[in-house]
Amino acid sequence: MTLQEKYARVLLESCLKVEENQPLFISYNIERSDFVRIVTKIALGMGVKDIYFDGSDPYIKHEALLNLEVDELKGLTFWNKKMWDVYAEKDAAFLMLASETPGLMKDVDPEKLSAMTKYAQETRRGFDARRDKSELAWCIAAVPTTAWAEELFKESANPVEDLWNSIFDICSIKEDDPVAIWNEKISKLKIRGKKLTDYQFKTLKYKSSNGTDFSIDLPKGHIWASGNEKLANGKEVLVNFPTEEVFTSPDCQSANGIVYSSKPLSYQDVLIDNFNIKFENGKVVEVHAEQGEETLKQMVNVCENADRLGEVALVPFDSPISNTNRVFLETLFDENAACHIALGDSFPECIENGPTIDKEVLFNEHNLNKCDSHVDFMVGNSDMNIIGITEDGKEIPIFINGNFSEEFN
Repeated sequence: MTLQEKYARVLLESCLKVEENQPLFISYNIERSDFVRIVTKIALGMGVKDIYFDGSDPYIKHEALLNLEVDELKGLTFWNKKMWDVYAEKDAAFLMLASETPGLMKDVDPEKLSAMTKYAQETRRGFDARRDKSELAWCIAAVPTTAWAEELFKESANPVEDLWNSIFDICSIKEDDPVAIWNEKISKLKIRGKKLTDYQFKTLKYKSSNGTDFSIDLPKGHIWASGNEKLANGKEVLVNFPTEEVFTSPDCQSANGIVYSSKPLSYQDVLIDNFNIKFENGKVVEVHAEQGEETLKQMVNVCENADRLGEVALVPFDSPISNTNRVFLETLFDENAACHIALGDSFPECIENGPTIDKEVLFNEHNLNKCDSHVDFMVGNSDMNIIGITEDGKEIPIFINGNFSEEFN
């Protein structure tokens, strides 16, 4: 079995736990059709009979964005995601193969890009609603593309192979039993999450030497989760592969202070770098970036409540992806190398009985953000300190100099 075959099998059998006769939906960059063929062969061998292939080409998207107006762009299938809703109704498993084309969209009008991002989100509300209720198996995993690999391995004679090897190393695919390794990791993340949940912190305070000085409240009954999600039918799936984080959804009306990015953000193939975001009473009030500032401004205004936070996530600086000393320019990897927060939608599973509660109720009564967008960005670094403040005012160190305190290790 090749490493790509082994990777595909882990994604289908262990992350998604695809069942016989269950439909499968695969979204991917068409450059990696070769890997999708491998996934398809394995899926068919598992008894899957209905597969939808949602392939896209970022270069065609780029040309369309440069030459067509918004109303014309809406006629193209790239941004119409209605088939996501169709397959959500079929209880499909969703495999989202992520890859990057760094900087490709830098010459595209940020307002146009923002409008099409919003339109795409609006055309798959059914999928998002069922995912929020923990009714769908889904998993995001990475595959290389030439442009992405060449950006990361500039001096390499075979950058795509090098990036594949990095993915295999990070995901333990080269080990004899990667599933056992990930089961152990998830078990440890669950224990850490339970410790944090048991404290029921009222407030988190962040501070680091790069200028981050920020606080945010957590709602009563919040839950710290990991990348392993328990679905309504009892099945457990790994929604991010790889994952190193524990995360929860904050009170979206409570953020105050300023956060500075610790890694670049590739958003819709536009690089945003060396940026900071200021919050007052939960809302973004000011943004600055050395690179991609106009795109950043569009990002925080792409739709209603995109200027409020829906996630806070904790990842130690001393962790496998971080220790590669490489910025991957892909959120799936970079968010699992550093503490991060996310603008936009919250996670219903991060509050007691959340998946059974209407999103409007979660927003109005529990202050969990409701938004069509969700964008993670990295704020953790080697001297990040985070303090949790309990309801009775006790201050508990959660992070000391970039890593979990002994209490949560």
